[in-house]
Amino acid sequence: MRLRFAGPIWYWRGPAPYHFVTVPAREAALIAEVSPVVTYGWGMIPASVTVGATTVMTSLWPKDGGYVVPVKKALQDAEDLGVGDEIEVVLDIDA
Repeated sequence: MRLRFAGPIWYWRGPAPYHFVTVPAREAALIAEVSPVVTYGWGMIPASVTVGATTVMTSLWPKDGGYVVPVKKALQDAEDLGVGDEIEVVLDIDA
């Protein structure tokens, strides 16, 4: 499954800080349909994420009935990204 969407990068200051992009509701519903066969537990879903010319492997996190995409430091550095930047995400999930 390949999904494309855009959204702003936001910061979560938990015990370990992370940067995320929220998956829009329409795309989150499509992910939810395949989640039972692709999750490895706790609702986490392995995925390939491409922003610009950079692709990284990560896992989508379930949040508030949808999903968020972690924006790894390697991706931030390679594409010169920061909090508030609006990015286009290409998300690949093997379903």
